[in-house]
Amino acid sequence: MENARKVEEGEEKIRIAQVSCGTIYGNVQHEIEYAAEEVGAEIFVPEVDLDYVVAKADEFGYDMKTSLGLNVALARGYAVAEGLYDADAVFIAGCHRCPRGAVIRTEIRKIIQESTKLPLVMYPFSERTKAGELLTRMEALVTIVRRRWILERKVQEGLTAGIDSGSTTTKAAIMQDNEVLGATWTPTGDVVKTAEKVFAKALEIAGVKKEDIEALGTTGYGRHAIGEYFKADLVQEELTVNSKAAMYLAGIEKGEAMIIDIGGMDNKIITANDGIPDNFTMGGICAGASGRFLEMTARRLGVDVVELGKLALEGDAHKIKTDSYCIVFGIQDLVSALSSGERREDIAAAACHSVVEQVKEQLLQEIDLRQPAIEVGGTALVEGVPVAMNDVLGFDVIVPKHPQYIGAVGGALLSSSFR
Repeated sequence: MENARKVEEGEEKIRIAQVSCGTIYGNVQHEIEYAAEEVGAEIFVPEVDLDYVVAKADEFGYDMKTSLGLNVALARGYAVAEGLYDADAVFIAGCHRCPRGAVIRTEIRKIIQESTKLPLVMYPFSERTKAGELLTRMEALVTIVRRRWILERKVQEGLTAGIDSGSTTTKAAIMQDNEVLGATWTPTGDVVKTAEKVFAKALEIAGVKKEDIEALGTTGYGRHAIGEYFKADLVQEELTVNSKAAMYLAGIEKGEAMIIDIGGMDNKIITANDGIPDNFTMGGICAGASGRFLEMTARRLGVDVVELGKLALEGDAHKIKTDSYCIVFGIQDLVSALSSGERREDIAAAACHSVVEQVKEQLLQEIDLRQPAIEVGGTALVEGVPVAMNDVLGFDVIVPKHPQYIGAVGGALLSSSFR
C-alpha cells in the first residue's frame, strides 16, 4: 500500500513490464526505453530462465521449435500474470509483420488480464519505430496508474473548458455544471494560433468570458504546446481523456464499454471499465484506417466528406473490391472502380467499409470485442461509417451527442477536478 501511494503521488517511477519479441532489431528497444523515461516511467523486461520458458510453452501448448523469441515473450507474460514481478502496467509489443506474433500477443494479453488488474497497451512496431510514436501510449499507462482519481470523476462541475489540438482539426468546448454551453472546431494550422481562435469562438458561443473559466484541460497532439501557452490545469493524452468522455456522453457510468475513435491520421480503440481504460491500442502504421482515407476518396468523388457519408447510405460496399490494408492501394482500387463506371454511391460505401474493416482487423488482434461499443470522433458524423461499423461488427454502435468534440468535452470534464 505504501508503494502504491508513492507511485500515485509521483514519488516513485511507474514500473512498466515489457513483454515482447524482437525489439532489439532496428534499435526499437532504445526508443521504447526513451519514451518511457520521457513520461517518468521505467521499462523493465521480466527475466525468465530456460526451464520456465519450456514449462510455460508446454503449458500453453506451443512448439518451442517454431520461435524461441515468441516462447520467451510468452513466458514473460506468464511471469507478469503470476505476480513474479512487481509491475504497475504492461507494454506488449511485437513486429507488425509477424502474424504468428500477433496471435501470441493476443493470448498473452488475455492471460495477463484474466489474472491481474494491470492496465496494458498493445503495440505492433516497425523497424523504424521512434519514441515519439510511443509517447501517447506510455503517457496513458502512467496516467491510469498515477491519476486514477481524476478518471473516477462522473460529472463536470463549475465553468470549465477543454481544447483538443488534433492532427487535422482543433476543437474547443465550454461546460458548466454538466452541460455543454458551446463547442466548435477549425482545421489545425499553427497549433497555438489555431487553439486561440477556436477557444475564443467557443467562449463566444457559450456567452462567457475567458477570465470566468475556472479550469482548462488540453489534449491531442498539440496538448503540451497549448497547455503551456494557456497555463492549463490539465494536460493529458487523448486515450484516457476520450475513454472517459465517451462513456460520459453515452450516459454509461458503470460496467464495461469499447470506444472506437477513427481520427484524421490514426485510430484509437479502447476498452474501459467504469470509465477507466484497461486496454487500448492505436493504429498509425497505415492511414488506410483513418479519416484521411475518407477525405481522399471524397476528393476523388468531387464531394466533401460529409456528403461522402450520405452517398454511402445509398450504396452497396460489396460491389467494389478494395484493399483494406493500404491507403495507396485502396485509393487505386477506388479510382479504378470509378474509371470503370461504377456507381459513386457504391464507391462511397466501399470506402467506409474499407476503413472499418481495417479497424476491425486491429480490434480482433489487440482488443477484446465488448458491448456496448461507442463510436466517437469526427468520422462518427460521416453517416456511412457508423452504418459500416454496425454491419462489420454485427451489432449496433452508439454515436453519442457531440462525438466530434470528444477530446474537448473530456478536457472540460476532467479539468473540473482542479477548480
